[in-house]
Amino acid sequence: MYSKKYFYCIFLLIVFNNKIAAQVSNIFTKDVLKENRSKFYKTVHSSIVNGLKLPLTADRDENWINTFYNIPLIQYKSAGLQKRINVISKAVLKSTDDCKKAYINFVNAYYPTQYYKTVKNIANDCNDVKLFAMAMHYLMNCTNKQVDVDWFTKKIDSAYNINNNNAILHELKNELYSNYNKTQQPPIDAFFDTTYLPNTILVFSFQNKDRNYPGIVMIRKADGNFLKNDDGSFFYTGQLARSLSNMPGYITNGNTPEGIFKMNGFDTSDNYFIGPTTNIQLSMPFEASRVNINNEEVDTTWTLEQYKNLLPQSFQNYDPIYGSYYAGKAGRTEIIAHGTTVNSTYYKGKSYYPYTPTAGCLATTELWNETDGSLQKSNQYLLTQALQKAGGAKGYLIVLEIYDNSPEYYSLNPSFQFKTIKGYLK
Repeated sequence: MYSKKYFYCIFLLIVFNNKIAAQVSNIFTKDVLKENRSKFYKTVHSSIVNGLKLPLTADRDENWINTFYNIPLIQYKSAGLQKRINVISKAVLKSTDDCKKAYINFVNAYYPTQYYKTVKNIANDCNDVKLFAMAMHYLMNCTNKQVDVDWFTKKIDSAYNINNNNAILHELKNELYSNYNKTQQPPIDAFFDTTYLPNTILVFSFQNKDRNYPGIVMIRKADGNFLKNDDGSFFYTGQLARSLSNMPGYITNGNTPEGIFKMNGFDTSDNYFIGPTTNIQLSMPFEASRVNINNEEVDTTWTLEQYKNLLPQSFQNYDPIYGSYYAGKAGRTEIIAHGTTVNSTYYKGKSYYPYTPTAGCLATTELWNETDGSLQKSNQYLLTQALQKAGGAKGYLIVLEIYDNSPEYYSLNPSFQFKTIKGYLK
C-alpha cells in the first residue's frame, strides 16, 4: 500500500510539470510548422540538386560555397554524390580561397579521410592562414604515419616561425602537439573547489573531446555550491558543442572552443535556426564591445594575463583551456548558449541525435509542435530558469573537456556523463 506522502509527492510533481509545460507552451514560432519545415527542406534540397549540376568555375564559386554548406545542413544523400564530389575536387584547386574553405568544411563533415590528396595540394599552395590551418587539421585527422607527421610538423613549424603572433597558427601548433603527444590534463577537481572564483556565478559545460557526443551543463552558484533541484538532486541537462563542420574551435563556425566565456545576460533571437527560447549571451576576449539587453556597455577586452588569472593555478599552463582566448583573438564572435528550431530528423542516425549541430554554439534539445508552432519540451528553458534561480546570466561559462574512456560516457543519456562529475561534487 502506498502512503499519503507518496501520493502527495506525485501530485506536486504533476502540478510542477504541468506548470512548466504551460509556461513552455507559451513560446511559439511559425518556423517549426510542418508546412514551413517542408518548404525549407524542399528549397534547400532543390538548391543542392541544382548546384551539384553546375561546373566549378570562377563565376560559380558562390553556388558551390552554398552547396558545400547546405549538404551537411540537411544531411543530403544521393547515389551519385561522391562521384560528383570526386570531379569537383579536381576543379576546387583552381577556385578562390573562400570556396576552398567551404570545400574543406564540407569534406571534414562528410568525408573526413577520403580527400587527403586534394587537401594536401591545397595546403601546399596556400597563402591564407585560416585556409592553411583548416587543410592541416583535415590532414592530421587522416593519418598518423610517421612520414606524414614529420611533414605536418615541418610545414606547421615553418608557418609558425614566420608568424608566431597569429592566434590560428598558435592553436594549430598546439593541435599538432596534442594529436601526436599525450597532453596530460591536470586534475579537474580544482574547478570544483568552492574557493575557485569566489562570489561568482559559473556555468560549466562539461564536454567530450569527441564532439560527436553531447556533454552536460551545470550551474555553480556564487556561494561555491552547485545548484540543486527542489528534490535535492543536482541540476544538469544535456548540451551539444559540435558544429556542422566539426572543425576545431579556433576556426570560424567550428566547434565551441574549450575555455572561459563571459556571460552577458539573457536575450531572445529571431534566427531561423535558434528560435525564440531565451538564450545566454556570451563573449570571448577580443570580441568588440557591445551594448547588452540592459543597454549597458559590455567590456570584452581581456588580456592573456587576465584570462590566466581566471583559471585554477594547476590549469594555468595547460594550453587547451586557452581555446576561447585564442578563438577570440582569431576573430570568432557570437558564440552563445541557445535552443534549436532545426528539424532534428535531418540527423537521425548520428551519434548526437536528437541534438542538432550549430555554427559553433552550445545547443540544448527542444521539441516543437509542428501543428501549432508551440514549444512542447525545452531543456534550454530549464537551463535559463535554473540560471535565473542561481542569480542570473552574469559571471562566466566554462567549457571543459572531460577525459573518460568508459563506453557509457559516450552516450546520449546525460546521467552517464553526470556519473563522472558526481564524484567531484559536495
